[in-house]
Amino acid sequence: MESKRARLDRFISATKGINRKHVRILLAKGLVKVDGEIARDIDQIVDEFSHITLEGEVLQANEPTYLMLHKPVGVVSATVDDKHKTVIELLTHPDKQQLHIVGRLDLNTSGLLLLTNDGRWSKRLMSPQHKVAKLYRVSLQNPIDESYIKAFNDGMYFEFEDITTLPAKLEIIDSHTALVSLMEGRYHQIKRMFGRFRNPVIGLHRISVGEIVLDPQLLAGQSRVLSTAEVCC
Repeated sequence: MESKRARLDRFISATKGINRKHVRILLAKGLVKVDGEIARDIDQIVDEFSHITLEGEVLQANEPTYLMLHKPVGVVSATVDDKHKTVIELLTHPDKQQLHIVGRLDLNTSGLLLLTNDGRWSKRLMSPQHKVAKLYRVSLQNPIDESYIKAFNDGMYFEFEDITTLPAKLEIIDSHTALVSLMEGRYHQIKRMFGRFRNPVIGLHRISVGEIVLDPQLLAGQSRVLSTAEVCC
């Protein structure tokens, strides 16, 4: 979801229903404040979280929201669904209907799910260009061995999409369990990569996104607001 950005003069004109020539006069008189500072530049860019006042009247005071949810298996990463409970239904936050999902998890995947109303933040976390690693614990039907490590690190070519996956780190925990770290999130990527070995994934759990780690105190279905340190990481 894209951040809603606009020039300050256009925002005030649209919000107050006055022409931009008059807005420029208001700006020149120092009657407009953005985030507590007098704003005089008509070209100043504001977004949906800029605190904007005109002669003391609050025109916008939206606050960004950042949540982590311990997503259970059997719940869909969607706002509405006819067949299954959605992650939005699990939330208790009063503004939950304004939130979007940051990197969906499929029906049978559990673990860390992030939700926000801040489009720039979610884009930074999910864009492959920013190389934010996502860590998963994977349970497999068949034993795994050292050959998996090189194959994941080399990347895998998928003919249907004509793409080669970015290098992924695989760490073997035991004969049927591995940790996998990715910097992208293609459709069922982990399951398809293990599928190259004809080894079905029977459990998939996201542990972290970048430096944001699923809070071990959160039971499946529970959520909480991120700390300032978590948002900034």
